[in-house]
Amino acid sequence: MMRADAWSGAAVYSRAVLSGYDMGVLGVVCRLVWRCPPEVMLAQYERNVGPRHLELGPGTGYFLDNCEQAAGSRISLVDLNPTVLATASRRLARHKPDTHLRNVLEPLNLGDARFDSAGLNLLLHCVPGAISEKAVIFDRVLPYLGEGARVFGSTVLARGVRHTPSSTLAARLLNARNVFHNVDDTAADLEAELGRRFAFHRIAVQGSVALFEARI
Repeated sequence: MMRADAWSGAAVYSRAVLSGYDMGVLGVVCRLVWRCPPEVMLAQYERNVGPRHLELGPGTGYFLDNCEQAAGSRISLVDLNPTVLATASRRLARHKPDTHLRNVLEPLNLGDARFDSAGLNLLLHCVPGAISEKAVIFDRVLPYLGEGARVFGSTVLARGVRHTPSSTLAARLLNARNVFHNVDDTAADLEAELGRRFAFHRIAVQGSVALFEARI
């Protein structure tokens, strides 16, 4: 059964919100509040996207749309919100993406599909639970990864990073509204969970955001 707070992090992304997401969230909030501009996240896509790519929480599809490395990739999209899937799928129509309506905390049920990369960009801070609980997402993805596959993404942290008055206020408001669930999230906890699952991993902190890359 779906946890109500799992849906709360996804439900906010209505058609109206998504229409202003690239400019408002990526262009303003990520750049000025979290202090991690979208160019930094896009560079991570360029380093890691493979020929068969799985995207969990695709948002508007902005990063895959602008990623040169993804030009010839086969793409599968996973999200709990059908409006998100429809929006990202339209934007990435040239890839003819598969879409899967799933709760990433539960088994993904993707059949025989195998992927060279999996992206979880700006996803974990929207997922309920401590980092140790959210890390089950990695376990859901692992069965579908091929040899040498890469897993990467970013998440806003509440603790252990430098916050400004504006980022502190934004994080407090977003958690109060159950859009974010990251009040106890730290880079150390994320690193520990990655280390339990992947042969290689690294984390870089930019502003209030942890960017992570891992390889099996």
